[in-house]
Amino acid sequence: MTFADWRLEGDWIKNCSCAFGCPCDFNARPTKGYCEGLVGMHITKGHFRDVKLDDLCFCVTVHFPGALHEGNGEAQPILDERASPEQRDALGAILSGENSAEGTLFHIFSLIVTRMHDPIIAPFTFVFDRDGRTARIIVPGVIETEVEPIRNPVTGQPHRIEVVMPEGFEHRMAEVASANISSMGAIAFKTEGTHSSLAHVVQTPQGVAA
Repeated sequence: MTFADWRLEGDWIKNCSCAFGCPCDFNARPTKGYCEGLVGMHITKGHFRDVKLDDLCFCVTVHFPGALHEGNGEAQPILDERASPEQRDALGAILSGENSAEGTLFHIFSLIVTRMHDPIIAPFTFVFDRDGRTARIIVPGVIETEVEPIRNPVTGQPHRIEVVMPEGFEHRMAEVASANISSMGAIAFKTEGTHSSLAHVVQTPQGVAA
């Protein structure tokens, strides 16, 4: 099957309600039995067909009542207000999974989400430092999330933890950190001191390229 030509390269954040390490990454059940969280990206370089997507941001909040592979999830896209109508359509075409091969991130996402809320178009603050294990996404009135290093509870010193997944469909390597989340959109929830993955990724119709 031939898919539209697209590529997203940039900074990737996944923050969720699981304990550090996120068992969902290994097809285990979520820490609390359900999953609430978000993925967000600052596209440093990207395109969909001939529509350039450089320097745009997006975020998707999610809720799953059980393990992700059991489906029945709901999601809400949040798109950068700087995107033109053509760019918004391009991002929607990528996130839909219709232009991705079977078993890739966005294709899997399309299979396990059964309720898609209307997208929000809003201004983004996106700050990212993978090596420093710090990050921040702010969409006023919609989402606020902060990431910091996991700290030793006795000494207060920061931990450094890398997860390497040579066959991962989301990323190949990520720094594990600690997240606080306040989601105020259609999928409202809060977490404190829960899991964060920070990665540099390249996604294509055939999956992770780097």
